[in-house]
Amino acid sequence: MDSNFSSSPDKKGSGREQSQSTATLMLHNDDVNTFEFVMESLEELCDHSLLQAEQCAMITHYKGKCEIKTGNPDDLKIVQRELISRGLIVTME
Repeated sequence: MDSNFSSSPDKKGSGREQSQSTATLMLHNDDVNTFEFVMESLEELCDHSLLQAEQCAMITHYKGKCEIKTGNPDDLKIVQRELISRGLIVTME
C-alpha cells in the first residue's frame, strides 16, 4: 500500500507516523444492552446518524463486532471510556 495516499489529507509524514496516529474503536456484541441503548450511545458519543447507529448495532449483533470510530488514539480513549462506563464492550485497535 502506498503511504502517499491517506483518507486524512491534513496529516503529513511517513506512513509509519500515520499508522501510529490512527486507531479504531470496535464495538463488541453483548447480551445485556438493547439496540436502542446502543444506538443512542453511538449517536451521542460517536456523532453517528440514526441510520449509521442502527447499522453498527445490527452489524455488531450479527457479526460479533463492528468498527464504530477511527481517529487519534488520545481522542478515542475518551470516547472509549465513556462507552465502557455505559456498559458497552469497546476495544481499540
